[in-house]
Amino acid sequence: MASLSEIPGAVLDDRGLRHVGSPVAEQRRLASGTAVAPLGDRRVVSVSGEDRRSWLDSLSSQALTHLAPGVSTEMLILDPQGRVEHAASVVDDGETAWLIVDAADVEGLAAWLTRMRFRLRVEVQDRSADLFVVGGTRAAVSGLPAVAPVWIDPWPDVSPGGWAYARVDPHPGADRDWAEAILDAAEFDALVGRAARGEISVAGLDAVEALRVAAWRPRVSVDADERLLPHEMDWLRTAVHMSKGCYRGQETVAKVHNLGHPPRRVVALQLDGSDNVLPARGDAVRAGDDVIGAITSVAMHHEEGPIALALVKRNAPEGVPLLVDTADGPLAAAAETVVPADAGATASVPRLPRLGRRRSAE
Repeated sequence: MASLSEIPGAVLDDRGLRHVGSPVAEQRRLASGTAVAPLGDRRVVSVSGEDRRSWLDSLSSQALTHLAPGVSTEMLILDPQGRVEHAASVVDDGETAWLIVDAADVEGLAAWLTRMRFRLRVEVQDRSADLFVVGGTRAAVSGLPAVAPVWIDPWPDVSPGGWAYARVDPHPGADRDWAEAILDAAEFDALVGRAARGEISVAGLDAVEALRVAAWRPRVSVDADERLLPHEMDWLRTAVHMSKGCYRGQETVAKVHNLGHPPRRVVALQLDGSDNVLPARGDAVRAGDDVIGAITSVAMHHEEGPIALALVKRNAPEGVPLLVDTADGPLAAAAETVVPADAGATASVPRLPRLGRRRSAE
């Protein structure tokens, strides 16, 4: 059986293939469709049975009862206070709903779904041991021998029933072409073998994350904490159907959106790259001496340089220089608003031109 370690230049950690020697160049190949990425930090849960779609609909934030075969979407499982507990990418093949889940979340989600089956005609299986996920552009992964329909990321389009908070136009994720294919063990082994022989080009997780962060795309295992509301990450646009039937946490989702404002909001940070220092998840973000939030995701992008996402207080000042407290000292940053302070109780928001692709941090 081929190993990822046999790929020339491979650097691995407990999540999988980090890179193959040049994360920045790998981003370009991944974005252009000339490389694919083995996603060792993704797992697969299958849900079969006649009641699967209506059952998932009743449990999650997404309208799934009438989900057509091959149509891609995503769902959130919320707690009774509307906070994000689990997230999954969803595609159905007419017999089985396939959920692509962050590795850190799969055990908890599979266990919770299993407990919620009751007497319904559904079967939940954690397929982590025998199925693998590979990502890339739609063209790059469409030719792979997948066991399920390819999942095409709906972000940042506003899905039916969704709602967008980000005001920039065009959205920075508009040009991101991303899809994920589920392979069985034999086909994944064959793909790794081809990469080891230099027959195909692969990219690592560092490149995948950089493209995601630049697109402001939230991810539960990285950007969520125990308090996260979907509104705070602009996640209503793809993962929440605002007019579907009752589900756990719906009252909070509706109340915050219709009557109030989310207590925190995500911002995109351009970081000072002069000292080659990157912050870590959880590093404090300050406006002057006041801590206003914390880093959730960070990456080195092939065009924008060092970038990050951060959750800050709703009333955090806008248009002021920020500092990130890293292990190596304070790092200058400039913020671009993703979720505005008045998000929520607003009927319509104007669209604003996107700021320059790269700004100097002040």
